[in-house]
Formats: sequence, C-alpha cells, structure tokens
Amino acid sequence: MIFLLVLLGILAVIIGWIVGIYNGLVGLRNQVKEAWAQVDVQLKRRYDLIPNLMETVKGYMSHERETLEAVTQARAAIGGAGGNMDQRMAAESGLTGALGRLFAVSEAYPDLKASTNFLALQEELTSTENKISFSRQFYNEVVMRMNNKVQMFPSNIIAGMFNFTAEKFFEIQDEVEREAPKVDFS
Repeated sequence: MIFLLVLLGILAVIIGWIVGIYNGLVGLRNQVKEAWAQVDVQLKRRYDLIPNLMETVKGYMSHERETLEAVTQARAAIGGAGGNMDQRMAAESGLTGALGRLFAVSEAYPDLKASTNFLALQEELTSTENKISFSRQFYNEVVMRMNNKVQMFPSNIIAGMFNFTAEKFFEIQDEVEREAPKVDFS
C-alpha cells in the first residue's frame, strides 16, 4: 500500500513537471507570436507613412527619380512578401536602406529640409524606426528564451515530444547594413 502511494506520488510529480514545462513552452511560443505581431504593427505604421513622405518629397526632388523609385519598389516588395517571415525580413531591410538613401539625398535640398510637412514626416518615421528597433530587440529576446527552452535539457525532451521547434531571429539581411557608416567632415 505504501509502495503504491509512493509510486502515485512520483507519477504525480513527473506529470506535474511535464505539464509545467509544456505550459512554459506554450507561453513562450505565444510570446514569440505576440512579439512578432508588435514588430509587424510598427512595420505597418512605417509602410503607411511612406506614401505621404513620397508625395512631400516628389515636388522637391523631381530629378532624383532613381531614389524615389527605389523606395517605391522596396515598399512594393513588402506587399509581395506576404506572410513569409524570411521574405518579409529581407524586404524590410531593403526598405530601411532605401529610406536611408532618400534622407541622405534630401540633405541637398534646403527647401525640402525647411518644409514643415517633410520635417514632421521625417520625425514620425524616425520615431517609428526607433519603435521598430525596440520591437525587433524584444522579439529576438523572446526568441532566445524560446530557443533555450527548446534546446536545453530537460525541457528539450518535452519540446521534442510535442513538436516545439526553435524560432528564427530577426536578422539583418543586407550585408551593407552591417558595415559601419563612413563619416567624412572634410
């Protein structure tokens, strides 16, 4: 009788341990999804700001057609990426680079830089870029916690039993973005 009670107690502890790990994995998976949704919200905000920025800039930079087209094409690539996370990350990196070039070219247009519409949009985009950066950082932190849980013993056993897999980090796709910018004050 005592043996049976001890055996049931051990079995209850093991089941409780498995349930605890499983619930932790489910919670982390949901946090990863929520963190990606937050990144997506900020990316959508930036995506929606771009047409206003383009309209403001067009009048001043009519002969900078190549730069304007690069931003437009990068924005269109995001729409074409759909729900595929790898394609979306690559498209977002392309848009970030195109916007950077647009703002660099805008420095040559004093009238544009003095435009209150342009300044407001530039400030809004800068704020949005900061929010995107923080959202990506949070996403990567949650992914790291999830991946640690999925890959570390003993939770990796439960993760394998219930088909939990490691998530992908949000990484820079364009190698040019990894390079330090060159600053020349001459």
